[in-house]
Amino acid sequence: MRRRDLLVLTGGAIIVAHAAVAQTANRRIAFIHPTLPIELISETNPSWQIFFAELRRLGDVEGQNLTVDRYSAEGHPERYAEVARLAVSHNPDLIVTFPDTLASEALKATQTIPIVAIMGDPLRTGLVTSLARPNVNLTGTTVNAGIELYGKRLQILKEAVPSVSRVGYLSLSAGWEGQSGKYLREASSRLGISLIPLFVDQITPAALDRVLAALPEEHLDGVYVTDSPELGRQLSLIVASIEKARLPASYPYRFWVEKGGLMSYGPDIAGVLRRIAQDVHLILNGAKPGDIPIYQPAKFELIINLQTAKAIGLTMPASLLAQADEVIE
Repeated sequence: MRRRDLLVLTGGAIIVAHAAVAQTANRRIAFIHPTLPIELISETNPSWQIFFAELRRLGDVEGQNLTVDRYSAEGHPERYAEVARLAVSHNPDLIVTFPDTLASEALKATQTIPIVAIMGDPLRTGLVTSLARPNVNLTGTTVNAGIELYGKRLQILKEAVPSVSRVGYLSLSAGWEGQSGKYLREASSRLGISLIPLFVDQITPAALDRVLAALPEEHLDGVYVTDSPELGRQLSLIVASIEKARLPASYPYRFWVEKGGLMSYGPDIAGVLRRIAQDVHLILNGAKPGDIPIYQPAKFELIINLQTAKAIGLTMPASLLAQADEVIE
């Protein structure tokens, strides 16, 4: 066995950890995560199990013919550029990352190393000019079907609680001024809902506590949690605080509901993870990322947690339960 260096930014410093890998490993990928600690970027983490399992199924096995270097910005967007440059400096064969902002920093750091990314809207953010043929050193998948998805999540909250009129909008402040924020404000007006900004500038427990502690004072009827990946760093804290306030909430992805959130509407994450693993396999075997179309999911799931509904005293309408792809009881 030989040793490999595993690098990550923590508290502004570069920490080096070591993991043993087999000498037969001859291809190296860099996995850059915006929030997770590096030890959770693995097949043992249910959130990423499908990705690593699909790689294994395709014959790309960590410790045998594959080395995986893990990097994390640990929920600090201001570190994206630095961590991207750090990953590139070790000259991997391929980079895996998300979201658009981190993928953008990776593109700035290299125009030659292939990048496979999970993205929101790569056309709007300027990562590519064509989904069918990216023509840059980047490909991957999107996780939305346009800005209409944001309005759909708000509509589902209205269906769950028809009387809802004041909804907290939990987000990084940047999301409010963008196209998605503008569309969501328009959608809320059509639904007779007032959106109350709950902005978080730093994704730390202390910063979130200050915002979430004010939930009762805002006299809200519900909460809309945005799909900012930085919020996922404090997923458990957010879900627990919203439930403690006994508020119904709409979340972006099923893993929020699996951790106790009330409901989510979003793409089939399992399909997205399998697809990026397949892109990684293709590129490691000679394909060019610019020739691989960026995948757009066609399946979207409504997941409802009845345990949480009961805990906050909410009876979910039968009509909404009938729409659900999965109900957690």
